[in-house]
Amino acid sequence: MRISNILPIALAAAPVAVSAAGTLGLALGDKNPDGSCKQTSDYEADFDQLKSVTKLVRTYSASDCNTAKNIIPAAKAKGFKVVLGVWPDYDQSFKQDTDALQATVPGNEDVVEAITVGSETLYRGTFTGQQLLDRINKVKAMFPTVKIGTADSWNKFVDGTADPLITGGVEYILTNAFAYWQGQPAEDAHKTYFDDMAQTINHIQKLAGENANKIQIITGETGWPTTGGSNYGQAIAGTENAETFFQKGVCGMLAWGVDVFYFEAYDEPWKPKSVGDDGSSADETHWGMFTAERQTKFNTTC
Repeated sequence: MRISNILPIALAAAPVAVSAAGTLGLALGDKNPDGSCKQTSDYEADFDQLKSVTKLVRTYSASDCNTAKNIIPAAKAKGFKVVLGVWPDYDQSFKQDTDALQATVPGNEDVVEAITVGSETLYRGTFTGQQLLDRINKVKAMFPTVKIGTADSWNKFVDGTADPLITGGVEYILTNAFAYWQGQPAEDAHKTYFDDMAQTINHIQKLAGENANKIQIITGETGWPTTGGSNYGQAIAGTENAETFFQKGVCGMLAWGVDVFYFEAYDEPWKPKSVGDDGSSADETHWGMFTAERQTKFNTTC
């Protein structure tokens, strides 16, 4: 997740209507509330709580905290599927993550939904579209039977930065869209979220042409901080507001047939405060659908 100062623009057309409802997934951290690395038993306990909402989670780095090694057995035991991650920003992290995946994915493809290469690397300016595509293709060659893609900010898929991915055959695209970080009030934030996703889908489908039906376009992250979090402009943290955004925004997107990964499964009290684009301090410890103790915060039934 990151803070953006991008302002919403006029609402675009809604995403193309489809017959089936979308699938809800959750972003899941690799650390316990005290900052220690999760073990297989910790993921199993996570999954026991999350199964009432979903059986799909996404992670960010395969090697950090031995995520791939520890989460795959838990997913098998609890009937979950996982999206595993490669952090490609540095040669060392790219090698560590791909080594971890090569040691754990073969033979376990049944629980690996996909592998994402990078999280907002285009937004941060770490890579050009072509450079990221090159890294994605390296991972594709390692795992030819697994869906390989990336996650990035919605506007990078709209402004042309990610065009090489779309024309280069990437078929698993996670687009992050936070109306909260666009400073929108909770009661209207779903409109901005819908617009962000509509622009993304429309641009990708137009550019992909006849190959558009091969590309999965998914919300990779969206969410709202609950009570204890920090405000951002007109976006006010609070559990009631988080529920409002979930019911109007997330449930609405799922009803349109778009898959959504909600950020995030559990509060992460170990996280340090971050500084946003506007220089303000931001508390990112209260974004969970559930508390760090795995307690329900609000109604998640659509």
